[in-house]
Amino acid sequence: MSDEPETFDHEYVVIGCGAVGFGVIKELVRKNKKVLAVDISKERVEVLRDEHYDAIVGDATDAELYKKFDYSKTSVVLLLTPDAEVNKAAIEAIRTVSRDVFIIARGTDHKSREEMELLGADFVVIPAEALKSSVITAINKMETFRKIKKFRSVIESVKGGKLGIFTHDNPDPDAISSALALKEIAKNYGVEADIIYYGEIFHQENKAMVNLLQIPLVRGKEADLSSYSKFAIVDASKPGANNSIPKDIEVHIVIDHHQAEGVEAEYIDLRTDVGATATILTEYLRELKLVPSRTLATALFFGIRTETDDFKKNTRTADFTAAAYLYPFVDHELIEKMEGPAISTETLDVLGAAIKNRQVYSSFLISFAGFINDRDALPQAADFLLRLEGISTVLVFGVVKDTVYLSARNKDVRINIGEVLKRAFGDVGSAGGHAHAAGGQIPLGIFGSATDKEALGKLVTEAIKRRFLSAVGIEIE
Repeated sequence: MSDEPETFDHEYVVIGCGAVGFGVIKELVRKNKKVLAVDISKERVEVLRDEHYDAIVGDATDAELYKKFDYSKTSVVLLLTPDAEVNKAAIEAIRTVSRDVFIIARGTDHKSREEMELLGADFVVIPAEALKSSVITAINKMETFRKIKKFRSVIESVKGGKLGIFTHDNPDPDAISSALALKEIAKNYGVEADIIYYGEIFHQENKAMVNLLQIPLVRGKEADLSSYSKFAIVDASKPGANNSIPKDIEVHIVIDHHQAEGVEAEYIDLRTDVGATATILTEYLRELKLVPSRTLATALFFGIRTETDDFKKNTRTADFTAAAYLYPFVDHELIEKMEGPAISTETLDVLGAAIKNRQVYSSFLISFAGFINDRDALPQAADFLLRLEGISTVLVFGVVKDTVYLSARNKDVRINIGEVLKRAFGDVGSAGGHAHAAGGQIPLGIFGSATDKEALGKLVTEAIKRRFLSAVGIEIE
């Protein structure tokens, strides 16, 4: 046409303006991008012009067409005709005039994708794959919607009563923050809730978190459980399973990121594809369109961060997404204070005992930390010992009153330490976890009343050692 310029300086050039191409053009223009539409059909070009889009008639296989673009301004050419052969010819033509412009081409199958990439396409889209991805995304959204709807209905059914939220014993930041999130969600729907825990909060970081964020917690032994209408468990899945929650308690909500079997409740959300329960609760906040307070965001972020060891262990895409969502609301000064509390003398004693009593078998390290009060010192000792040269798997255990507590860490990709502990001690106690971190507890039974601690320590060490090494395939005399 006589009124066409000799060259075009549009940032995006879309060649092939059928249903796919037209949809892309509309979206790019909506985002205020300067777009030129090119199609072989004069009628289609006229329709585009009538709707105030920049459009010209052009043949995608015509090498002269590509000389009309100012490649100092045009950064992307999208070849979206339905004919793969036409798009391949267009790629060849474009590369004769520009080696740098980014080419996105439409293919029909994996073979055409490979051919187009060899010719110089930077990215190849296969509509069938894109459709499949869209369908899967829609299904996931539907499942999330149904799950949130059910969750909300169970929460709202407590109205007029009170919800008791249990954590596992000696709760860590993941459990505490998840319980706090559930408490805040319940509050949003007019339901009062308490966070209930058993054991102690020994770990310095955990104490600092509770104190600095002023998180209200109720000790299980001081709680009147009959005053609650319904109960929830976060970061654990069953009463009495590696926790002190009464086994006769009926649980209505279970949210956890650990693998579990035989879980019963009105609402269950068990996911092993996330690194922290706090990630799941952050998702709930987003889906329910609840903006977290600075306190809640800080707690959840800290929970995800500590549970994944600063995003280095068992971290999934969902964990990064949740952390990124929380980040603008987080009080980073409080995070720094929670990360650097003073180490207690007992933790130092436990660490010293674990170092002194270590026994090494190949790349496995086992250590008895002694008779202790602070079971939270065990994972700290395990983390420290895992840093020793040549060590890939660590098991540290200690006796607290009449129970042996286990803490294990692992960096050997061939081993799932949670499954190892379950095989080794599942028949005499409760144990489990993930590939990189696990824990457990074993009742001492008749040995709990023994007065000779030295003899009891040797007996426990020998039993734990044999079972653990047998579970990883190492036999000792």
